[in-house]
Amino acid sequence: MISFDLDMTLLDHRTDRIPDSALAAIEKLRQKHRIILATGRDMDNYYSIAYRDLIRPDAIVHMNGAKITVGGRLVFEHLFEQDLVRRLLAFCEENGYGIGATIGDDDFYIHPEIIAAGDIRFWGSCGRRFQDPYRLLSMPVRALAFVGSPEQAAHVEQAFPELRLPLFASGHGADVVRRGISKAEGLRRLAVLFGENPDLSATVAFGDSLNDLEIIREAGTGVAMGNAVDELKAAADFVTSSIEDDGIYRACLALGLIEA
Repeated sequence: MISFDLDMTLLDHRTDRIPDSALAAIEKLRQKHRIILATGRDMDNYYSIAYRDLIRPDAIVHMNGAKITVGGRLVFEHLFEQDLVRRLLAFCEENGYGIGATIGDDDFYIHPEIIAAGDIRFWGSCGRRFQDPYRLLSMPVRALAFVGSPEQAAHVEQAFPELRLPLFASGHGADVVRRGISKAEGLRRLAVLFGENPDLSATVAFGDSLNDLEIIREAGTGVAMGNAVDELKAAADFVTSSIEDDGIYRACLALGLIEA
């Protein structure tokens, strides 16, 4: 299995495109390997489907391991308890933090103005379809997204020790997941499903941010992008060039996964 994060590993936010060289590498890899997407996103949401269908992965570890699909079939999910969601929303509303989730075609966020400002800052626009965030209390919630400073994310972690908030590479927010849920654990579940070694020694994983830390450490070969955060680079077995400098393709060549 060859595992890829999406944002700033495959998908360049500056161009909103996956580099042609990365897509070419994936097509070559597909001949001998299973292609896995391991991302903080729910790749079945409206703003991610186009990338999912372009990459055509064999399996997807969504939301840092809280949901796993193979060929569109749900094989694993972890749901937040309703009381935990209620307490999180109330805490963030009181403290002025942006938190919530995108489910289906709609966005359910406390302080949506914070989310919109973040989108405009990083994407140039906000096309979110904001709805009442307290509707999450009657919906299946697998993971949440937090938008705020590292200090604010640490405040949430301190108040909710059962959760962890791995920061985005940009530092403007974090994923919100249960402790014990991770991309690495998701990849391990797929290894068992596919009859591969669950110690992940035969896998290669690519990433750029702190939600990739476990999978980079535990994969047989962990590859950090040149644009990755320093902590991930220190944990990686190999550091490639940045996303805009054909980092995926160059790493696949250097590791002997594909031929020129």
